Amino acid sequence: MKKSLTAVVLIFIFSYASLLSGQEERSLEYKIGPQDLLEIAVFGLDEMNKTVRVSEDGNITLPLLGEIEVKDLTKSQLEQRLARLLEEKYLQNPQVTIFIREYQSKRVSILGAVSEPGRYELLGRQTLLHMIAQAGGMTNEAGDEIIVVREKEDGTSKSLRISIDDLVLKGDPSLNIPLEPGDIVNVPIDMVVHIYVFGQVNSPGAIEVKKSNLPTLIQAIAQAGGFSERAAKGRVVIKRKNEEGVDEEIKVNVKAVMRGSKEDIQLEENDIVFVPETIF
Repeated sequence: MKKSLTAVVLIFIFSYASLLSGQEERSLEYKIGPQDLLEIAVFGLDEMNKTVRVSEDGNITLPLLGEIEVKDLTKSQLEQRLARLLEEKYLQNPQVTIFIREYQSKRVSILGAVSEPGRYELLGRQTLLHMIAQAGGMTNEAGDEIIVVREKEDGTSKSLRISIDDLVLKGDPSLNIPLEPGDIVNVPIDMVVHIYVFGQVNSPGAIEVKKSNLPTLIQAIAQAGGFSERAAKGRVVIKRKNEEGVDEEIKVNVKAVMRGSKEDIQLEENDIVFVPETIF
């Protein structure tokens, strides 16, 4: 069940990524901020053709114009401001072009079980699913939740834990939160491990499960297709290695577990479940 859930999540994320790839994201009204790298060109005024980085105070320094505040301006707004300043002293109808080479001030970090972890530009209002799609979607190692770490105004941080089931399968729109500059999105890695079920079951072999969600004995037998007609349900054996590495066997009367007179048993990584054949 968990494996099929992950497949559904991956299909959803990659479909979402394909939809986004056709959009003109640079057309979003990005506001310039500290550490952004700007390429500035002025037609007919070569000394103004510069690549400059925005200071922590939100300013740039240009020939002829000196220090200019650019923080929170869009690209088009800054083009208009520079054109107006140049027109006052140097050029008639100046043609100013600005290209944002690096978006540093508004980025989020995507970590953990995604195809391409790293820092991503936050252009305009982007949601959690959008940014995970930008990181290539979640991998098969993704756990059951997403953790968003966000810094508050007082300098402290808070963590938001979001269930993948509720976000994707149940489609709860309130969980697809808008991200903010500096957010850290962590998709914790949950290792895939194996449980082995052999003998009188309908689909014997290895079962892939997440380490955080190991099945019980009854669940493992169900995932192996259930008992065959010749299964000796009262003589099931669990084989495992204890903490000292010594092999041990646990004999279980599954019929009693199914009746509710005995408790189900929680399996461990690499357990081997053997269902013997009934002797008539």
